[in-house]
Amino acid sequence: MPNVRPPPSPPPEPPEPPSVYCTPSPQSKTTTPSPMARSFMSRQQSSVKPSPISKLIVSRQATPQQSFASEFPYEHMTSKAHDRLFLGRHRHTNPAIWCSAIICLIFSLLVIFFGIATLIIFLVVKPKTPVLDTNHANLSVIYFDAPGNFNGDFTFMANFSNPNRKLGVKFEQAVMELLFEDSLIATQSIRPFSQRPKETGVVPINFISSLVSLPANNAMELRRQVLSNKVMYSVRGTFKVRASLGSIHYSYWLHGLCELQMSSPPAGSLMARTCKTHR
Repeated sequence: MPNVRPPPSPPPEPPEPPSVYCTPSPQSKTTTPSPMARSFMSRQQSSVKPSPISKLIVSRQATPQQSFASEFPYEHMTSKAHDRLFLGRHRHTNPAIWCSAIICLIFSLLVIFFGIATLIIFLVVKPKTPVLDTNHANLSVIYFDAPGNFNGDFTFMANFSNPNRKLGVKFEQAVMELLFEDSLIATQSIRPFSQRPKETGVVPINFISSLVSLPANNAMELRRQVLSNKVMYSVRGTFKVRASLGSIHYSYWLHGLCELQMSSPPAGSLMARTCKTHR
């Protein structure tokens, strides 16, 4: 069998020459580039342009950070700057605003107090309206000195009563009017007077009509009623009443109306009546 020689081993590789860019240090595994290598690397980095894909990746990576910074602008602020901004927003309130608020509060409390007091007084006292009525009247004169000029004399006994048990009333202003078919034929005022609780008073009122001009249809109707012995008169009163309970008092307007059926003059007695009083 022939002798086979093994193949010759390859020649050993020559050792690498020392690097131009860095010098290895035996104490550390890291390398420090030389000044020449730094300038060469900076030229390579400046010559290399980023591709569109790398730009898109960088922009996508930077977008969340920018959106996070826009949503939370105070996250990256220092604590001192944040405290200054927070304290700058809280300014001292103007003393005039505090005074206005206190005055409004006091006024509101007073309104509530007086409202409750008025309600309690109304429920306890239960105020009632004075009443106007009559039980006697006299029609003594009716005549015409011309087709449209009316003259008359009518006496009305006004009964005023105060139905309240604890309230006194005072009629500060009182005006009485005599009407026929809604036409004013006489008017009379009454002097102020007062009434104690549960008191009744009678005030005689004399209506004198002189040369009163009546519409033609009203004058004809009045002549017809005189001939039929049934004259329909109306007495209307307007009063300003002041009710008082000790030092507490209030005023209101009162209206009264009496529909009267009278016999013909000169007797002219009261035959029927209907009286109503309301505020």
